[in-house]
Amino acid sequence: MTSGRRGRHLARAEAARLGGSPEAGVADRAAAAMPSSPLRVAVVCSSNQNRSMEAHNILSKRGFSVRSFGTGTHVKLPGPAPDKPNVYDFKTTYDQMYNDLLRKDKELYTQNGILHMLDRNKRIKPRPERFQNCKDLFDLILTCEERVYDQVVEDLNSREQETCQPVHVINVDIQDNHEEATLGAFLICELCQCVFCRWTDGSSAQINCTYEMRRYT
Repeated sequence: MTSGRRGRHLARAEAARLGGSPEAGVADRAAAAMPSSPLRVAVVCSSNQNRSMEAHNILSKRGFSVRSFGTGTHVKLPGPAPDKPNVYDFKTTYDQMYNDLLRKDKELYTQNGILHMLDRNKRIKPRPERFQNCKDLFDLILTCEERVYDQVVEDLNSREQETCQPVHVINVDIQDNHEEATLGAFLICELCQCVFCRWTDGSSAQINCTYEMRRYT
């Protein structure tokens, strides 16, 4: 598996080969035909806004059974200054956030892409979700930064073990901006495709540990 830095270069190169921007390259790959995957996938970032939702969007188009989450105590979005973020509860819907920022400063939040991001998000699901509040089972959990990875593993280790079913937790470091989120989603798709191929030929079942924890940074 490639490192995050080399992987981002490959993502950009693949987008260029397909013609157009990295975003166009990801969209083209996302549209490729693929049978529905039996893998239960979760993608996790801090606020369930940018990185995890971009990956959620692309993976769902590729036929994966995917959910996305954040691990923070609150949802934070950029504000008018670095020390003045917009803070919301996880119960706040994407539509409510969209309308709140539209009212506060339409020009600012249009220029920085936040309104576009929220518009995409509300087309995928109603509101952000917190990983610690979800007790569903997953085969593969992908985190978008090391701090989130640690929070996910800490939460998994604190849970009472019921099924003894293995779950693979993998970190893919992704900077929290729109371009890197798109490139990161491309890398996550490639990784899920590899796991899917192993899953279908049965080799994944040979892993006999409860957590396989790897960092790709």
